[in-house]
Amino acid sequence: MQNAAISTTFHTLVMQPTSLCNLDCSYCYLPDRKRRALMSTPVAAACAASVWQQASPYPVDVVWHGGEPTTTPIEHFRALLKPFETLRSSNLVEFGIQSNGTLIDQRWCDLFKEYGFDVGISVDGPPWANRDRVNWRGAETFAQTRRGIERLQTAGIDFTVICVVTPSTIGHAEELVDFFSAIGCSSVGFNIEEEEGAGRPGVEESTAYEFWRALLRHREAGSVLRIRELDRLNDFLATRTRSGEDRRPFDPIPTIAHNGDTVLLSPELLGIKDVKYADFLAGNVLRMSLPRMIAESSRLAYVLEFEEALSKCAAGCDFYSFCGGAQAGNRYFEHGSLEIAETAYCRNTRQSLVRAAADHITERMAI
Repeated sequence: MQNAAISTTFHTLVMQPTSLCNLDCSYCYLPDRKRRALMSTPVAAACAASVWQQASPYPVDVVWHGGEPTTTPIEHFRALLKPFETLRSSNLVEFGIQSNGTLIDQRWCDLFKEYGFDVGISVDGPPWANRDRVNWRGAETFAQTRRGIERLQTAGIDFTVICVVTPSTIGHAEELVDFFSAIGCSSVGFNIEEEEGAGRPGVEESTAYEFWRALLRHREAGSVLRIRELDRLNDFLATRTRSGEDRRPFDPIPTIAHNGDTVLLSPELLGIKDVKYADFLAGNVLRMSLPRMIAESSRLAYVLEFEEALSKCAAGCDFYSFCGGAQAGNRYFEHGSLEIAETAYCRNTRQSLVRAAADHITERMAI
């Protein structure tokens, strides 16, 4: 039986070509990132078959994540892409990759252009803001990431950025925007660090509110940098104005480990060990198709809890129509359970943003 709150089809498929990461970011809590375990081509082929099976009317975003995906030997990576080629040439899948950029060279640039990759780079700002991104020897890695960005630019490849905003950088919104405007990214998304990162306190809600207010002021002053969160809010308001439609069901976001093990709802749950939730595994794609896993997802305790929490959000939260409910990973890592409705992620990334935008508009109208 399928959960009503969760879509019967997936629009995003996250693939882990390897568990290895060449960095040891201080806020990263993901397991197995020191181990080079490579995805097999049968796993990739089974994922491609699942895309065919679900017959989605929309292209599926196949996002290669990690670990650090560019630690995968490039010829092996090409072999993983091959099962998707007919899908890609039929415009049924689109490739994306999220990378720290440190290993990008001409070979990777050639591959990105050949397969039409959307490239995302993870960098937290200028050197003083990027100090949490270190290698396994503890050395800072900004110079290597900057070199990778320059190689993308030389090759004429557009890229987006994901920036983790930490307690030490959140008070520097203007400097971050200036930096990302200068490096030429097409857009930046700001992920406010949460409590699970590095075992240190997260960002206060009032501080997050001031961060969004600063970004809104910067945009009003003429900044043309696209900011993911501001664009999402603008798109939501425009859509609601035109149609008044409610949010569509939650994307199950199947995430596939190198060995075919699959989790739903949040890539961050992959590899997490938890007796209560049976390690979050929905199945293995070598033995069960993704559409079948999704159709049978109501048997999973964490999926049931997540659906119940979404119902609580819908019934009791004024921000639900925009937020759609906190991400599953945030619920689990903050509370050890998916039953909790509100999280720090809700307050800092959704509620504070909406309040900041409302107050900004109110002040502009009063002038």
